[in-house]
Amino acid sequence: MAKEKSASQLIDDKIKELGDWRGAMLARIRAVVLDADPEIVEELKWRGVPVWSLDGIISTGETYKAAVKMTFAKGASLEDPAGLFNASLDGNMRRAIDFHEGDKVNERALKALVRAAIALNQSKAKKKAPARAKTRL
Repeated sequence: MAKEKSASQLIDDKIKELGDWRGAMLARIRAVVLDADPEIVEELKWRGVPVWSLDGIISTGETYKAAVKMTFAKGASLEDPAGLFNASLDGNMRRAIDFHEGDKVNERALKALVRAAIALNQSKAKKKAPARAKTRL
């Protein structure tokens, strides 16, 4: 019986299949995301879209003909001092970064944005955690 591929292996396959600047850009973005925190989980959702999560979705990495779009699920709630967000700016929740052929990736600022998204997810996860019942002795 053949072993099913992990999400990480499927993302590797997707990058190879793209075979052009989009694959290289997705690989670079992915490396920055995964370097931001060792606990980040990779998944493939919505017909093959890479999704990075930690206590909730951090971002996705969608590929289009003219762009690789990195959408932050809660981007509207994040500070973006480097001004990376350049797409989906009018929504109440999401914000995105469209990377085009030849674009440089500000890895330091992108990693900081990923870490801010994780911190936001973790702060919301703590608020949702049920209060511990007091025990009597």
